[in-house]
Amino acid sequence: EHVIGVSNGTDALELAYRAVGVGPGDEVIIPANTFIATAEAVSRIGAVPVFVDVDDEHLLIDPDAVEAAITERTRVIAPVHLFGQTAPVERILPIAEKHGLVVVEDAAQSQGASSSAGRAGALSRVAATSFYPGKNLGAAGDAGAVMTSDAGIADLIRSLAAHGSSVKYVHDHIGMNARLDAIQAAVLRAKLKRLEGWNVARRVAADRYARLLGDDDGVRLPSVRPGNTDVWHLFVVRVAERERVMAELSDAGIGVGIHYPTPVHLTEAYAGLGYRRGQFPVTETAADRILSLPMFPQLTSEQQERVAEALRDAVG
Repeated sequence: EHVIGVSNGTDALELAYRAVGVGPGDEVIIPANTFIATAEAVSRIGAVPVFVDVDDEHLLIDPDAVEAAITERTRVIAPVHLFGQTAPVERILPIAEKHGLVVVEDAAQSQGASSSAGRAGALSRVAATSFYPGKNLGAAGDAGAVMTSDAGIADLIRSLAAHGSSVKYVHDHIGMNARLDAIQAAVLRAKLKRLEGWNVARRVAADRYARLLGDDDGVRLPSVRPGNTDVWHLFVVRVAERERVMAELSDAGIGVGIHYPTPVHLTEAYAGLGYRRGQFPVTETAADRILSLPMFPQLTSEQQERVAEALRDAVG
């Protein structure tokens, strides 16, 4: 019901966390398999990110692991709609209600995605998204938004994003400068009408990759959760000997990526939390094998055939 444009996705997450009452010392449960911004926004408040593992099939937050990680300091559960998928929020919400917690969706990578429960970013009271240029709906520069069904939260976020002010020079909160600039808003408004078409094109490309690579035992394809309509922000496969495979693809003129090579709990930035390798085996094993193939709406069948051929040759 309310969408508040802000400066970027990280600020959107911080504003969402703050607006639902997260403060210093509180804990926010997030998946270990995510971009660091999901955790950074927690840390910038003085709160503590608590990492949990993901399921092996979809690499999304594991609801069973979430329940096991809840303590008396937990305030928020933050499922991430990763790679253009919709996380199992329908399983997270009853856990949150049981323990009196709030769910804040990180929908930075899934504009337009949905599950049988509804659209990503509209499954809970509050969600944050990013309009970084590489996203399915991207601005010309940094931009983001907070979505909420709660008018009071919406008003608070507007105030926090404008130096804690709802009336000029009247400051009710210690806020931040996180307003969406007019140029980015204009770009997003123009591109929004094309989002659904672009997402359809991504789904067509994902289906084509599945046909081209489905019979290759050396490539583990992503799978879609039952009831999901994914928007394929990224097409992430898993392969053995990834570095060698990447080198061979590079020699063949194929550009690929890794999202993400180091799990957040193992980064130097979060060494102080005391996590060790081996605590989240699904996330850590995936980080050694994941490979993002080219994925964008204008991707042609000929380009995908070339990618698939080079990948099949590389994995042997």
